[in-house]
Amino acid sequence: MIETVRREWFSNVRGDLLSGLVVALALIPEAIAFSIIAGVDPKVGLYASFCIAVVIAFTGGRPGMISAATGAMALLMVTLVREHGLQYLLAASLLCGVLQIGAGYLRLGSLMRFVSRSVVIGFVNALAILIFMAQLPELTGVTWHVYAMTAAGLGIIYLFPLLPWVGKVIPSPLVCILLLTAVAIYLGLDIRTVADMGELPDTLPVFLWPDVPLNLETLKIILPYSAAMAVVGLLESMMTATIVDDLTDTSSDKNRECKGQGVANIASSLIGGMAGCAMIGQSVINVKSGGRTRLSCFVAGAVLLVLVVFASDWVGQIPMAALVAVMIMVSIGTFSWDSIINLSRYPLSTNLVMLATVAVVVATHNLAYGVFVGVLLAAMFFANKIGHYLHIGSELNAHGSERRYQVVGQIFFSSADKFVASFDFKEALDRVVIDLSKAHLWDITAVGALDKVVIKFRREGTSVSLIGLNEASATIVDRFGEHDKPDAVDHLGGH
Repeated sequence: MIETVRREWFSNVRGDLLSGLVVALALIPEAIAFSIIAGVDPKVGLYASFCIAVVIAFTGGRPGMISAATGAMALLMVTLVREHGLQYLLAASLLCGVLQIGAGYLRLGSLMRFVSRSVVIGFVNALAILIFMAQLPELTGVTWHVYAMTAAGLGIIYLFPLLPWVGKVIPSPLVCILLLTAVAIYLGLDIRTVADMGELPDTLPVFLWPDVPLNLETLKIILPYSAAMAVVGLLESMMTATIVDDLTDTSSDKNRECKGQGVANIASSLIGGMAGCAMIGQSVINVKSGGRTRLSCFVAGAVLLVLVVFASDWVGQIPMAALVAVMIMVSIGTFSWDSIINLSRYPLSTNLVMLATVAVVVATHNLAYGVFVGVLLAAMFFANKIGHYLHIGSELNAHGSERRYQVVGQIFFSSADKFVASFDFKEALDRVVIDLSKAHLWDITAVGALDKVVIKFRREGTSVSLIGLNEASATIVDRFGEHDKPDAVDHLGGH
């Protein structure tokens, strides 16, 4: 127990403290922006980000991953807030947490094993593009000072780590934010700052039970939104956890992460915050700034609260150009550049899955749609490929009265028609032997195909023997097969 706490909390203290500070500064404008998207006061997003980050540090299943208020979740809240107000949003966020905890206990986090690598790469590339596109409004219709500050910020981020000793100790995004803020204040530059995003709260959050009627009508209103938020939140969190796993070469407990996200969203709703989930951008900032353990996420949330409540005057002076530079760095670092090189090396089906995921996510700004399309295409391509790996050979005995068919491969919905078409039902034979020792029947479509073959032979007066069925195939044939029933020919339309 003590060793686990030390490993998950205190094995990288300096790196986690510094990375947590960087993430806290980068969270502020995003939390405000997501609040504006959802149509609520900025403090709703800021309180949510603080609470979710702190709670998930204790309850989550992926150390080093940052969770807070996110744009994907905010987009799902717009209609609910507009039609019913903040209190119904808080109730929906609470129910969202309950549903996510249930998903954790149902072990739905394990479903991530069905998401192919090409879908994950497409997801990553799409988010990198969306992160970059989100910075464009800050670079449109502005003075040259903003471009100069952004360029200077990128220069600091990429060149500072090259300095001996100090470049390896202090995260370059933190240096970028501090230096550009100091320059903007010293020169008195008239550029957009964090304070221009919205008013920062000046009090600590308090316990706040959603002020809604506790009846079936309220449930009917909030359940569709809660279910959508639960699905999108878990999907983004699971995908981000997979990416952080790769970045840190460690593993995560995704079912625990489902429960942790649920607990964090319940806690957020009870202090007046909106629901949230894992943030790929902030998680990448955290990892690249040296964050590895739960302490980094805790520090990010705690420092965020201290900054917005007790140091809002200073925080408000941070130029948005500095944070834009940091997020552009995240976009560049997040994008899988190898995927472009590999387009000429990988199979067409793999490339199509990746590109379709990117296109749908970027077009809809909905991560769930993109991942759903990617998984669906990957499944279709896989089924089609496996369906081709079916071979049926045959040989006739010396007397010409018996043919033995050898089936090799997988028989399921994609290969069932090929299976049936491989037999010659008009050949005059006394007996047919179908050897299935090197085959496997997966579903009722396969069983139906086997029934069709057997009964067609019997209609022609040919005796059929099935041999070599493995235990799993035999079980499904026994349960759903029709050919071994006394009235099988009549039952399936024979005479």
